[in-house]
Amino acid sequence: MKKMVALIFSCIVLLGMLAGCGEKTQEDIIEELGENIKNMTGYKAEATMTLETGKDPQQYVVEIWHKNPNYYRVALNNANKDQSQIILRNDEGVFVLTPALNKSFRFQSDWPENNSQVYLYESLVNDILMDPERIFTANDEHYVFQTKTNYTNKNLQQQEITLNKKDLTPVSAKIMDVELKVLVNVEFEDFELNASFNEGDFDMDRNMTGAQLESLPAMAQESDEPLVVSFPMYVPDGTVLNDSKEVNIEDGKRVILTYTGDQDFTLIQQKSRVQQASTPMHITDGEPVDLGFTVGALTSEAQTKSINWSYDGVDFFLASKDLSTEEMISIARSVYGTEVK
Repeated sequence: MKKMVALIFSCIVLLGMLAGCGEKTQEDIIEELGENIKNMTGYKAEATMTLETGKDPQQYVVEIWHKNPNYYRVALNNANKDQSQIILRNDEGVFVLTPALNKSFRFQSDWPENNSQVYLYESLVNDILMDPERIFTANDEHYVFQTKTNYTNKNLQQQEITLNKKDLTPVSAKIMDVELKVLVNVEFEDFELNASFNEGDFDMDRNMTGAQLESLPAMAQESDEPLVVSFPMYVPDGTVLNDSKEVNIEDGKRVILTYTGDQDFTLIQQKSRVQQASTPMHITDGEPVDLGFTVGALTSEAQTKSINWSYDGVDFFLASKDLSTEEMISIARSVYGTEVK
């Protein structure tokens, strides 16, 4: 009888050991994630990004290509607004392309290394690796990490990153505010690790031309409707609208809003037009900046910061000597009701 009990006990211990062998510890996963980033040659991914920062959710289809060490192509498309953009990085610099307007900006920038990027796998993994206070949980199919983020907008403080148990590829990423309300949700529908690329996949001219062929109807439709002036929903305390001026220009009207007080700034807007020249505007001191609904160009010259962006058929230019970068982005975001400060 004792031998049988001992045999049963040994079997239970053995079964427990075998079951335990299949479960990875957090340390195992962290080590494997580090190896994935170190050894991968690149990836292709498709995702849906939903912004919950405005009155109504806005949804974007995002296509992400990354070729090690530093080639990137991120295409964002909002079908409801005929709004598509491409963020491109190659040996010549970083580009923000708006194909339907034949408009492009060029930066000498270290993007995407300067901030967290919710749709880039290596950025999500690095946020996991670099946060010693991360929270880890697991279920039958996924590993889930809650970590801190590194965004210019300090309200985007926390994120929840879900990974496939099988190969540690991304399932979703949710960016949350201090109250853990989800502001940005990215769902990955497809992810191919160590994908192959063709010559010219990261070339600026080829990407601009290819995207324009797909958006020819949008390029041809320049609305004759009058410009509807948009006012920022967020204005810093101690600053008020001092003047609103309409100026006639060659192809329409330009509206200049001047805000004065503790922190002066100017917001200029006019109808978007398809640019005749395709040469990128070269900006030596600037960065692509995520405004939620679109990608803008943040620049600094002679102590004056400015942000250029186009959205829903309107070009915007925001400039100030007094505002911080975070305040500039907050004002720009709030023009379309996506302020999350």
